[in-house]
Amino acid sequence: MKLEMTLPERPGFLHAVPVLNLFALLLLFLLLGPSFVMHSGVSVELPPSRFQMERYRESLVVTLGPGQPTPRIHLGRDAMTLEELVANLEERRKDGGAARAIVLLQTDQGTPVGLEREVTEAILEKGFRVAYVGQAVPAAAEAVEKPVGE
Repeated sequence: MKLEMTLPERPGFLHAVPVLNLFALLLLFLLLGPSFVMHSGVSVELPPSRFQMERYRESLVVTLGPGQPTPRIHLGRDAMTLEELVANLEERRKDGGAARAIVLLQTDQGTPVGLEREVTEAILEKGFRVAYVGQAVPAAAEAVEKPVGE
């Protein structure tokens, strides 16, 4: 006796599975993509700030991070001393970078103010503009800080 299949064939469903896998992978890449972006500088705990910065195309990132016994100074991801930072900025100034570049200064909350002032003065002395970077304040916390009359 010969067996026959009574169910109709649906080959369209089998062809749709790879398309669904493709859409799932695209969705995964779109959702996780921003977390893989390389950020310049090193990770520090920034103080809160209510102000938003514009994005700069040509910027240098100087990070003052915690360290023992003295705080660490980084230009991009490269660790250096204050003297090396001054020499590096001098080289960039000679190349004409000071006229169009801005230095974004990220300072950890535990960094002494005196070191922050020294680094800022060294950057300004070389002809660069300085912008301090802070962490965005959540909207709920900002509403609490506003006076009642506003």
